[in-house]
Amino acid sequence: MKKSTACRIISSSGALTAVLLVVLTLVVVSCKSSGSSGVENDPILQLSADESLEQGKELMEAGKYRPAVDYLAHAFEVAPNSASGREALLLSADALFLDGGVASFIKAQAKYTDFQNRFPTSDRSDYVQFQIANCLEKQIRKPDRDQTPTIDALNAYEELVRLYPTSEYVDEGQLRIVALRQDMAEHEFIVGRYNMTRKLWPAAVRRFDGLLERYPDYLETDKVLYFKGSAQLRWKKCEEADQTFAQLRSEYPESKYVNQVPSKRKDCE
Repeated sequence: MKKSTACRIISSSGALTAVLLVVLTLVVVSCKSSGSSGVENDPILQLSADESLEQGKELMEAGKYRPAVDYLAHAFEVAPNSASGREALLLSADALFLDGGVASFIKAQAKYTDFQNRFPTSDRSDYVQFQIANCLEKQIRKPDRDQTPTIDALNAYEELVRLYPTSEYVDEGQLRIVALRQDMAEHEFIVGRYNMTRKLWPAAVRRFDGLLERYPDYLETDKVLYFKGSAQLRWKKCEEADQTFAQLRSEYPESKYVNQVPSKRKDCE
């Protein structure tokens, strides 16, 4: 290679390197400028924990729960171990709960749980446990759907009653326990009826028996007895059906199902 050609290549490479360095420098400067301007233009990031907490409270009082969460979250991030940070974390959970919607209830539950884990000896622990249960209950589906959220909510309310028996929230918690048990019993009944529609008589009877055993407080036990007896008839368990219908007549003489008990037992002839 001739000397002049080599020099041109070296010179060209050096120029390209210089250009790349200039471009990289401009990118770095631009990123720094953009980042700093982002901080400068975000009013929340310029606030102290106390200032952000107060702004969050004002927004909550005005019913603006979603904007309040941003201020409260910032207050907690700035001073997580301070009194203001602790209050902000709990209030941010409250704001999400009040905002409503499944997504917000899930986020609220996560924040209440975070508060519970960080501050287990807080004097608000009973309230936090109550709100965790409320968040879970808000996620419950209809009785004909998966009942895992119902079970979780029931366990959470029972935990409230167990851990904080003197809490002001216990009475409400116990009412919710009763209501949730009714929902779970209804779910069992729906499954039993579904088994009957598929002519799975033994499965239906077992489901009804399980319901009667686990939920003696079910408010529609007469209905369960009627359908249990009907399934037993279809299964040709005639003596068992007679016993079930006799129990229905004895314990619930005013039930509308008493008059629906078949007088003739075609399935047993």
